[in-house]
Amino acid sequence: MNNRKGALFMAAAMAGFTINDAMTKSLTHSLGVGQIIFLRGALACLFIYLLMRAQGIRPSLKPLGNPLISVRVACEMLSSVCYLTALSLIPLANAAAILQSLPLAVTFGAALVFRDPVGWRRWLAIIAGFVGVLIIIRPGAEGFTLPALYVVMTVFLAATRDLVTTRIHADTPSIVVTLLTAMGNSVAGFGLMAYQGWQPVNLPSFALLAAAALMLMGGYQCIILSMRSGEISFIAPFRYSSMLWAIGLGFLIFHEVPDLPMLIGMMIVVASGLYMFSRERKRRTIIAATAVTEGEA
Repeated sequence: MNNRKGALFMAAAMAGFTINDAMTKSLTHSLGVGQIIFLRGALACLFIYLLMRAQGIRPSLKPLGNPLISVRVACEMLSSVCYLTALSLIPLANAAAILQSLPLAVTFGAALVFRDPVGWRRWLAIIAGFVGVLIIIRPGAEGFTLPALYVVMTVFLAATRDLVTTRIHADTPSIVVTLLTAMGNSVAGFGLMAYQGWQPVNLPSFALLAAAALMLMGGYQCIILSMRSGEISFIAPFRYSSMLWAIGLGFLIFHEVPDLPMLIGMMIVVASGLYMFSRERKRRTIIAATAVTEGEA
């Protein structure tokens, strides 16, 4: 595995996804969420198809016969609908901050599903991270707001997606998985659009959707390559680079200024994640050293 390459892919994916989020959020005042997902997904499919043809790769739906790929696509479809619905209702930085708990959810899922060993220190880090999410959400007397719940649901769907991705055999080209993911998003958007209706799309909006589709395509490809290039414990912390993009773009485009509770919650989530990954790397180093010692014996 190449951890450095995986980290670069992860950082690039976070930049692509966050820029895409800002572009699509700016369109939610004039277009429905379903319409945005459908058009953006359709454009992404076109761009990916052209890239595949240029690389001599033949598009195929056969990989959907692989249950892991089908589950990945389904999770991506549902998470896109949940996240963009939330993004149309709450500030960009707030949604991105809640999404930073994703690495914690991935570790939690890996412990439950794959029986990955998780010590008490990392369990405490996971709990602290979720407390940070509660500080960001700040449920009032009426409970959790619906947009916040949409983002929380996105976290668990995306965690399932990432865990499944690590189990997809390397023989399946990453760009094929990317194409199937974009196609799934188009289908989800079309279904939602049938309920929400169609709004006229002017040229500037279409150009913005095309640019968002390019960012999304790049993000899809980079996240898959990152999950298949390096160790999760090393590359996952680079997800936090998206917060810098979210805060900066939120301020420049939407004039959103994060308040103190959001910043505190975000720092708790990020600190918990970084500590957890530090413990994981230390554990792996000890295991590797023990294996070498036993081999020499």
